[in-house]
Amino acid sequence: MDLAALQQQLRDFVQARDWSRYHTPKNLVMAMSVEMAELVEHFQWLTPEESQALASDDARRDLVEQEMADVMLYMLQLADVMQVDIEAAIQRKLVLNAQKHPPLP
Repeated sequence: MDLAALQQQLRDFVQARDWSRYHTPKNLVMAMSVEMAELVEHFQWLTPEESQALASDDARRDLVEQEMADVMLYMLQLADVMQVDIEAAIQRKLVLNAQKHPPLP
């Protein structure tokens, strides 16, 4: 996935609708939180087994995929607005996680 190209596509989408003034870091985080809550709704009250079975239910999986995409799109927009190199940030975080949580012996 070319994140830079995707961020440019998002930038163009926002600019074409004159939404830039609304896409502040605060608003993007709040919107992402709402989308995450919508994602959580699909799993609320399911047993662990039911939540795993959701992956084989095409209709329900499609709805989950849409919410996942919404969360990710807002994260990419937030990174863009905050001028964060999200790929580099992820790589740094993976290194920190590996140090914090070493493999089992």
